Amino acid sequence: MLSEAEIVRRFFTRPDSSVVLGVGDDSALIRPVTGMELAVSTDMLVCGQHFFPDTDSRKLGYKALAVNLSDMAAMGAKPRWVTLALALPEPLVRTNEKWIEAFADGFFGLARVHQVALIGGDITCGPLTICVQIIGEVAKGKALHRSGAKPGDDIWMSGRLGDAALALSHEKQHIMLEPSEIAACLPALHAPIARVELGQRLIGLAHSAIDISDGLLADLGHILECSKVAAVIKMNEINCSMVLEKYLPQSPAINCLLAGGDDYELCFTARKAKRGKIEALSHEMDISLTRIGRIDAGEGLVVLDATDNAISLGTTGYDHFHSP
Repeated sequence: MLSEAEIVRRFFTRPDSSVVLGVGDDSALIRPVTGMELAVSTDMLVCGQHFFPDTDSRKLGYKALAVNLSDMAAMGAKPRWVTLALALPEPLVRTNEKWIEAFADGFFGLARVHQVALIGGDITCGPLTICVQIIGEVAKGKALHRSGAKPGDDIWMSGRLGDAALALSHEKQHIMLEPSEIAACLPALHAPIARVELGQRLIGLAHSAIDISDGLLADLGHILECSKVAAVIKMNEINCSMVLEKYLPQSPAINCLLAGGDDYELCFTARKAKRGKIEALSHEMDISLTRIGRIDAGEGLVVLDATDNAISLGTTGYDHFHSP
């Protein structure tokens, strides 16, 4: 059976010129660029809570990093370094080296795309758990915050919402998709695209931003709470796939769109005067950027249907302690 040191050496040691001292010592040493602030975030994925036990490990390695990259995107930060802590079940280590190898390949494949260096972490024996801490850089005083939304702002979203939650709802047999439909939705669940470059380009355009990880209503709600403002959004303006649109009359599909989570798109607010520049950015980057509502004075979030009637939902988003 592989030892902890062998796992680290064989699968998770990749030298990087941006690191002063990386994997193999008591701590790593990094050298931030002058004039930059550090953005730091941590996410944990627990087997049975965030992914199924039979999830492909290469996809799991990819997603473990992608969800952290999304946090950097929401701040407008450039991701630079990560640490990785793994709890691996003893039977997996004893009998399935290929699982670890594929996980590392998925993780480092995405890390290379974004020029992110793994600088340390920890491996222990236990229930399968993955914890990634990411460190990025953003110019001093320029980071995007949740607290910057202002009355009169447009509310924007990137990409499409709901496919990941729809795929998960299918896996849990809450809704049944056709084979072609589940094939179209699964990439959103297993291989989300972190909008890292978009987040950086929104600096100077957006007043506030957040990544949509727990569902649009919950995460937009965080902006409203931190900014002390209210909002109105129109459900029929929210960009979604043709698959999800087909099932929208059903309440599970509406929940996937508004509160399902696992989207990892960006929700941001900006002055009306910035519409032209944001639309030009959408065209330049070939990313759908859609206006879905407005920020108002006051408090609370109202969701309107196609006839401008308010929609009432039983949930506003994913909650680790109250979700099935």
